[in-house]
Amino acid sequence: MSEPDCLFCKIVNCDIPSEKVYEDASVYAFRDINPKAKVHALVVPREHYRDVDELARADAQLLAHIVEVAQRIADQEYDGSYRLIFNTGASAGQTVFHVHAHVLTGEPLDE
Repeated sequence: MSEPDCLFCKIVNCDIPSEKVYEDASVYAFRDINPKAKVHALVVPREHYRDVDELARADAQLLAHIVEVAQRIADQEYDGSYRLIFNTGASAGQTVFHVHAHVLTGEPLDE
């Protein structure tokens, strides 16, 4: 189920344009508009979950699928190596409260 005021629900529903990287029946992946690496994509479940903890409790298989999609993106766009980041909660940097995985590949990132 989508949330009418959620930015990522609007992107998944094509109400807001994005640069698609991958999609299937359960997830949609698109390029981050403010990339932090050579390749920076977001993998978002089509169904709305607030954060990765809520997703893990509700649908562990979907969480595993997000990891599989991250690997697919890294294989297609880089050499298969990647970072996978979930920000959970405002104090951890989460700004859109629809779970999303950041897939980052390319040059080493500043720590």
